[in-house]
Amino acid sequence: MAQQLTNAKMVVDKDFKVSEIDPRIYGSFIEHLGRAVYGGIYEPGHPEADDSGFRKDVLELVKELQVPIVRYPGGNMVSAYNWEDGVGPKDKRPSRLELAWRSIENNQVGTNEFMDWAKKAGTDVMMAVNLGTRGIDAARNLLEYTNHPGGTYYSDLRRSHGYEQPHKIKTWCLGNEMDGPWQLGGKTAEEYGRTAYETAKAMKLVDPDIELVSCGSSSSNMPTFPQWEATTLEHTYEYADYVSLHQYYTNYENDTANFLAKSMEMDHFIGTVVSTCDYIKAKKRSNKTINLSFDEWNVWFHSTAEDQKVEPWQTGPPLLEDVYTFEDAVLVGSLLHTLLKHSDRVKMACMAQLVNVIAPIMTDNGGRVWKQTIFYPYYYTSLYGRGTALNPVIHSPKYDSKEFTDVPYLDTSVVYNEEKEELVVFATNRHLENTLKVDCDIRSFEGFVVTEHVVLEHDDPKAVNTVGEEQVKPHHNGKSYMENGHLQGILPKMSWNMIRLHKQK
Repeated sequence: MAQQLTNAKMVVDKDFKVSEIDPRIYGSFIEHLGRAVYGGIYEPGHPEADDSGFRKDVLELVKELQVPIVRYPGGNMVSAYNWEDGVGPKDKRPSRLELAWRSIENNQVGTNEFMDWAKKAGTDVMMAVNLGTRGIDAARNLLEYTNHPGGTYYSDLRRSHGYEQPHKIKTWCLGNEMDGPWQLGGKTAEEYGRTAYETAKAMKLVDPDIELVSCGSSSSNMPTFPQWEATTLEHTYEYADYVSLHQYYTNYENDTANFLAKSMEMDHFIGTVVSTCDYIKAKKRSNKTINLSFDEWNVWFHSTAEDQKVEPWQTGPPLLEDVYTFEDAVLVGSLLHTLLKHSDRVKMACMAQLVNVIAPIMTDNGGRVWKQTIFYPYYYTSLYGRGTALNPVIHSPKYDSKEFTDVPYLDTSVVYNEEKEELVVFATNRHLENTLKVDCDIRSFEGFVVTEHVVLEHDDPKAVNTVGEEQVKPHHNGKSYMENGHLQGILPKMSWNMIRLHKQK
């Protein structure tokens, strides 16, 4: 049966600029959690393992995504992590009880190995320090180990481990989710603010060129939010460059229309944190603007029941291995729209995580690697969402859902790459039944023509990809076209789309 048609309009103009997009908005995250490291990026003995034990098939997919920065090593895990356990000769490294996820950490991958992997993956590293069970000393010593050229105890220790040149890690997280009662060494806002301030002061003395991320609330649902941000930034504002945001989105109610609107929740979260940062800026009479690092975001809920069944004290157990559906991929596309629409303040973001653990990339131990449904909106937005984010004027019919009112059926972000003379429209049709025809006035882009329309669609919102069958993957048969200076975007029901236009030569 042919889909009914719903109409929407939008105007895109070169002068409606949001911001230049920091490529680090397409970052990701690897934590020592489940099979993210052991069985994910690292599996010695695997047919695809290189001389260092890293899986080349996984590396190829990571490189395909063009991930610019990866947060490491946690996550909840970092709040009890002794970084010294993961350096030096592997046969002398201790195995530890990893309390955040009740696993065994054998420390066969540590700081230097991960830096090696990052170099192979073509990505930078966002390093987190332990402000739970440790603090100033461990943080400054780790920074000395990674970034100081030589001639001191920790820099020479690195050199003795075979790394003559410093790693020069630029971006550092001051702890993780410190307001969470699940966090080892969790703190009140005042306690964290003081600890983070003193740690930041020491770290900037060791290396003034680093940038620091102050720990925000664990999510917008926390009772501490947003007072946590206000209180902690009172302390850390002088030294911090960013404040972190974390949020995961669920569909426990099995309500697709409501689920697809949850990018509005992300939008509100970002707006509240921006307001809080700017309140502290005004209160301090500061000329400095704190930007945002949305360094944990994704859909996460499928594996919750299964995780309760996993026996504790294993190395690399199958934890948080959500199998993503088509509707998850559509929401992920909209979450990426939201990050781009806020690229004036959101400068870094990390899809959490990258491999096996709530991830776009999945592996079998000893076997194959495959792409989850959420891989595709991440892939296309990372590749083609580089340049200047534009702010389109949208006129779309709307709907109400259980949690949200006035939800536009059309959700979109627009990127202009002047150097490539390329305009890219990323668009989600949230309508569960109707095709959305979008009349897009792009007269300021004279001579531009449609060169590609990628569509991610499926009749079953619950369709998934497995190692043996990729049910959800994009096609290039989108039906958009130009007409009298207007782009006519044809968006199938419940779909994520990328329409690329180039200036005709």
